[in-house]
Amino acid sequence: MDAVDSIIQSKHIETVLIAIPELDSDDLNAVFKTFKNKVDVIKYLPQINGLVTFDTKTEDFDGVLMISNSRGLYHFGSHVLKRILDICAGLCGMLLLIPLTIFVFVKNRKEGDKGPIFFTQNRIGKNGKEFKMYKYRSMVMNADKILEDLMASDPAIREEYTKNKKLVNDPRITSAGKFLREKSLDEFPQFINVLLGQMSLIGPRPYLPREKEDMGNYYYDVIATKPGITGMWQTHGRSDVDFEHRLVLDEYYYRNWSFWLDVTLLLKTVKQVLYGHGAV
Repeated sequence: MDAVDSIIQSKHIETVLIAIPELDSDDLNAVFKTFKNKVDVIKYLPQINGLVTFDTKTEDFDGVLMISNSRGLYHFGSHVLKRILDICAGLCGMLLLIPLTIFVFVKNRKEGDKGPIFFTQNRIGKNGKEFKMYKYRSMVMNADKILEDLMASDPAIREEYTKNKKLVNDPRITSAGKFLREKSLDEFPQFINVLLGQMSLIGPRPYLPREKEDMGNYYYDVIATKPGITGMWQTHGRSDVDFEHRLVLDEYYYRNWSFWLDVTLLLKTVKQVLYGHGAV
């Protein structure tokens, strides 16, 4: 701090950013005074505890700074663009379902698996309304019963599934299912849900009804928008993200949503599918 004056002059500094959000008001004022009248712009990172989003606005409330926390999903024009993107993606996805379904059918039959190719599962949709979500069956038949037996016999498996709601080395996954999961292709039948308006291409994870209690207060933010085939947690860690972190990412998506955020997440999803990093 003793060299501030000389650095500002020698480097022709015009803007200072104070990136120490844990400073109390007295220390922050002292730092402000150090730079006052020496640079054109002073910026600082306040301690906001995650309540401020990219749609947040600052207002003058009778001489007092007030923060207005808005919601991105209220933008009508962007919401229309989102639905148009969903319809276009849904139609393209349905075309890709044809060869992919043939591949899964042949693969399963060669391995003696004569069970159904698809399966449906109840998931939590917008406003908490449940819907039947379509997926390729990537596990053996009676997978839920096998999971119950595994959890009853192995405390480590029970702890892992309770924490993450999935198993890293799940013995129930079929050969075709392993390939589908590595490339995130097991989600493709959800394009049917997208066309039906039950899901979106981009959105929060479609949670299971039994996970509602574990979601806590995150539940109300998550159900404020349609669940997505892909979203924040799929593009920011995928299988490396635990259940709590997924909820944090899904809450972030809701509070900071914009059409361009959807475009960014879509591009990241395509990249991850191609390179197979962090597969579910």
